[in-house]
Amino acid sequence: MSGKAGGRLLAISDIHVAYPENREIVEKLRPRSDADWLIVAGDVGEVAADIEWALDLLKERFATVVWAPGNHELWTPKDDPVRLRGEARYRYLVEVCRRLGVLTPEDPYPVWTGPGGPVTIVPLFLLYDYTFRPPGTTKEEALAWAHDAGVVCTDEFLLHPDPYPSRDAWCRARLRETVVRLAERDPSLPTVLVNHFPLTREPTQILRYPQFAQWCGTVETADWHLKYNAAAVIYGHLHIPRTTWYDGVRFEEVSLGYPRERRMYDREGREPLREVFPEDAP
Repeated sequence: MSGKAGGRLLAISDIHVAYPENREIVEKLRPRSDADWLIVAGDVGEVAADIEWALDLLKERFATVVWAPGNHELWTPKDDPVRLRGEARYRYLVEVCRRLGVLTPEDPYPVWTGPGGPVTIVPLFLLYDYTFRPPGTTKEEALAWAHDAGVVCTDEFLLHPDPYPSRDAWCRARLRETVVRLAERDPSLPTVLVNHFPLTREPTQILRYPQFAQWCGTVETADWHLKYNAAAVIYGHLHIPRTTWYDGVRFEEVSLGYPRERRMYDREGREPLREVFPEDAP
């Protein structure tokens, strides 16, 4: 699978369609041509039916849709009829995507051959392992710090790691599986790495609540943008949309985020889709 000449490679994340304002924005998303691809970097929603609705809508409109899961898709909310937890929930969503024709981290990596290509699009599912914490502290100390500050990610209550003993154990398993997959790609092509969580900890340094960083990634991926020859890295989760550069590689945080955040930070008129290729002008 490859992109058509003249199309755009677009990206968005954290669309959280349970919010009516966000659902309305998603309903209005349109490609400019039938050659446009869309990357969805996680946090589509929490309830399985909402996730399926949004991805189905987007797949009807865009030539190719590539999805990498966020933490919210992996929650098991009490009001979701789909009661699956952990790995079983993830695999269920992968099968939903396959039925819809949406690409996932479990599928062959597609190659974008439109503007900026050829590049291999690599959707990742890696989770986090609590290593984005203050130097010299243990996981237990960092979690206690977060609890004392009242800054605790909802994952601690709704994201179950079954059958793994912990979320960080699940993260380590995903890292091992993903390294094998990445070794099998065409090494002559650059990559666009797509992960819900930032691959490096630098983007978390501007968080309002530094305690939250421990739920934002793993130090094990700190050099992946170099190791895997990334032309760009796409991520979300932080709800701080911006472009940064690390080691000469472009990192795009592509969150739509919550309605209250858009109002608070005056982002109401911001274009929700980010152009990865052709690259947006700075």
